[in-house]
Order: sequence, then C-alpha cells, then structure tokens
Amino acid sequence: MQKGRMRILAAISGGVDSAVAAARLVREGADVVGVHLRTGVESDGEAAGGARSCCGADDARDARAIAAQLGIPFYVVDVADAFTGVINEFVESYAAGRTPIPCVACNRDVKFGRLREIAAGLGAGVVATGHYARLDRTPEGRMRLLCAADVRKDQTYMLHQLDQAQLASARFPIGDTVKDEVRDEAAALGFEVATKPDSQELCFIPAAGHRAFLRERTPDSFVSGSFHDADGNEVGAHDGAIGFTIGQRKGLPAVGEPRYVSRVDPTAGRVDIAPRAALMSRVATVRGVNWIDCAPPAPGTIIDAQVRHRHAAPLRSAAITVAGPATLRVAYAEPVFALTPGQALVAYRDGAVLCGGTIDGVPADEA
Repeated sequence: MQKGRMRILAAISGGVDSAVAAARLVREGADVVGVHLRTGVESDGEAAGGARSCCGADDARDARAIAAQLGIPFYVVDVADAFTGVINEFVESYAAGRTPIPCVACNRDVKFGRLREIAAGLGAGVVATGHYARLDRTPEGRMRLLCAADVRKDQTYMLHQLDQAQLASARFPIGDTVKDEVRDEAAALGFEVATKPDSQELCFIPAAGHRAFLRERTPDSFVSGSFHDADGNEVGAHDGAIGFTIGQRKGLPAVGEPRYVSRVDPTAGRVDIAPRAALMSRVATVRGVNWIDCAPPAPGTIIDAQVRHRHAAPLRSAAITVAGPATLRVAYAEPVFALTPGQALVAYRDGAVLCGGTIDGVPADEA
C-alpha cells in the first residue's frame, strides 16, 4: 500500500453496481482491493445462483474480469461458514411459521460482518459495496443511514440491521446515482456487465422454488395437512404447511372470492385462508430492533415515523411506541395488508433509517 493512500476493500459481486462502485474508488485514487465472496452455493447445481441471483459461478468469473480491467488485486474468499448460518436461520424461521428475509442477515453477518474481518486482515479500514444507500455522520459522531438518490433501487430496508461500527467502516459509492446512470457509466468503462440483469432471486434457492429447498433440508417438516377457512371449515389439502406465507394467494384452493393465507402452523400442518379484508391490520409488535438514527429511546416514548413492512411496500405513516430497547409497538394511521411475522419493519424519519426490526406478530385484539 502506497503511503497516504486509503486502502479500501471493494466487494465485487460480478454485477454492474459493484463494478461501478469499485471503479469510482479507483478513480478517486484509493488503494482498492477487490474481493468476491464464495458462499458455498456456487456448486449446488440449480441452487447455485440462477441467472437472476447474485452469487453463481458466472458471477465469480465476471468479478475477476472486472478486477482485472481495473488493475486491482483480487481475492475470492470462502465465507461458507457464515453463510450457512444465514441459510439455517432461513429454514428455522419457515419451520416456525414465519417468513424470513435472508438478505438482511446476509448483509449483517456476511457482507458487513465477515467482510470487516477480511478487510482488517488486508490492512483495509473500509468496506465498499454496490448498495443503493447513502451515509452521513452527525456532529456527535453517530452514523446515519440515508435513503438512496434512486428511490426505486433504495436498499436501506435490507441494511437496517447494520450497527454503528459496521456503518462507520462502510462506503456506498453509487448511493447518490440512479440506476440508468450507473449502467451508462459501466458501458463507458467498457464493462461487459453493463447490461447484465439485476439479481432478484435468493442465491441459494433452486429454480423449483423455496418450498423445494425446504423439503430437501427438512423433509420431516412436510406433513400433509389441510386448508381451513375463516369459519374453521376444511376446504382443501396440502403436502406441508412449511413455506406458506401470510398474504400468499398462489397455490390455494378455489373457494369463491379470492382467499389469502392468514395463518400458518407447520407443526399442526394447518394453513388458514381468509378474504383480503381479514388480513388488514393497524398494529404490529416488532422485536430485535436496531436503532440507527438515535440511541434507543426510553420505554414509553412515542415517535411519529414513516414505516415499511415489506421491501416493495410503500411507506406508511405510523406511531412507534418504544416497549423496550429492542422492542416496539407500531400503530399505523390506516390499516395495511399482511403484516407478516418474520418480515422486517423499518422506520424512516427525514429520509434516514430511524430503526428496524422483525415483525413478531399482530396483537389478537388488533387482527
């Protein structure tokens, strides 16, 4: 490392976003080291990141080509141990009747967990990725996680579990740029990945889908059971409740007007279905809350915020009551559809992530 140059570890996934992020760091004059993560799913056949995932074998080759074009050192690092924890958490959550978001755990434990350790071993104090997000620091030194300039691509929802140390060592070089401009920049740089499709699927899920993956991992969990309507009547059969999610419509028996999954009990093999109106709720309890924009407020504190309960859901107004350092009661101004245990609920204030955690459930008197 040349004296006076900051060494930065750039995570290069093999996609256009991380390619342009790394290129910008090189252009700034940083001492950039490229790293591609080998998660252990690359050799699992169909599960090895299809064309729309983020860590298949083709992505590793693309990442190496990007680093070579930029003229930076490049390493492929095995993080299968950490990623196995992400997969296990995914399976356990579904087995408990919840709907997990493994990308949140991957960002926290792998991309900004293991990567920080790897960076330290390479003499780098900063980890840069191609996420669409921005960072700021308050005069008191607290890190803030700001929404990206491109609201369509904003990824702060998936980053809400990063702690202050992880945010302090992070860089998001493309957070102030819209996607079309990123692709134009990649094309101008001659990157072959300039037109590569965005990753949209979970990298460890096979083409057959997540229920096929769960069946392979936990075959004993797939016990034949029944669908029940809102009156408790049996209205159909299924081959296992695990893998169904609150709000799901596809794969349900036809019983007149559209029905949606309203409750899942994998142990009993029961899936309840109901009309859409029955899944409208105003209140959710949230656990595992990570506070970013401020320290955890005192219990009983009420904060007005904008909240999102699914990655693609619009922001909604809500009042957040602090129940404890890591628990919340969130009351929406208007009812919302399918508040799903296991999904993340992230609160925003003034264009920044206030806090976020995992939906634990809907109080019985609010369902």
